Amino acid sequence: MTILLFLIPISLVLLGIAVAAFFWAVRQGQFDDLDTPALDILSDDAD
Repeated sequence: MTILLFLIPISLVLLGIAVAAFFWAVRQGQFDDLDTPALDILSDDAD
Protein backbone atom coordinates (compact mmCIF):
# COMPACT_ATOMS: atom_id res chain seq x y z
CA MET A 1 0.00 0.00 0.00
CA THR A 2 2.86 2.37 0.70
CA ILE A 3 4.12 1.91 -2.85
CA LEU A 4 1.08 3.90 -3.98
CA LEU A 5 2.47 6.88 -2.08
CA PHE A 6 5.40 6.79 -4.52
CA LEU A 7 3.70 5.68 -7.70
CA ILE A 8 0.83 8.17 -7.74
CA PRO A 9 3.03 11.31 -7.51
CA ILE A 10 5.50 9.87 -10.04
CA SER A 11 2.69 9.15 -12.47
CA LEU A 12 1.27 12.65 -12.02
CA VAL A 13 4.68 14.18 -12.69
CA LEU A 14 5.08 12.07 -15.84
CA LEU A 15 1.59 13.07 -16.96
CA GLY A 16 2.45 16.72 -16.44
CA ILE A 17 5.63 16.33 -18.49
CA ALA A 18 3.71 14.64 -21.31
CA VAL A 19 1.04 17.37 -21.36
CA ALA A 20 3.70 20.09 -21.32
CA ALA A 21 5.57 18.39 -24.19
CA PHE A 22 2.36 18.15 -26.20
CA PHE A 23 1.51 21.82 -25.75
CA TRP A 24 5.12 22.78 -26.57
CA ALA A 25 4.91 20.79 -29.81
CA VAL A 26 1.62 22.43 -30.73
CA ARG A 27 3.05 25.92 -30.10
CA GLN A 28 6.16 25.11 -32.15
CA GLY A 29 4.01 24.12 -35.14
CA GLN A 30 4.85 20.42 -35.21
CA PHE A 31 1.30 19.51 -36.21
CA ASP A 32 0.69 22.24 -38.81
CA ASP A 33 1.38 20.20 -41.96
CA LEU A 34 0.45 16.55 -41.59
CA ASP A 35 0.02 15.71 -45.29
CA THR A 36 3.30 16.74 -46.92
CA PRO A 37 5.66 14.42 -44.96
CA ALA A 38 3.52 11.45 -45.96
CA LEU A 39 3.75 12.42 -49.62
CA ASP A 40 7.52 13.10 -49.56
CA ILE A 41 8.26 9.37 -49.54
CA LEU A 42 6.48 9.06 -52.90
CA SER A 43 8.63 11.65 -54.68
CA ASP A 44 11.50 10.38 -56.79
CA ASP A 45 14.64 12.40 -56.07
CA ALA A 46 17.42 11.94 -58.61
CA ASP A 47 20.72 12.64 -56.89
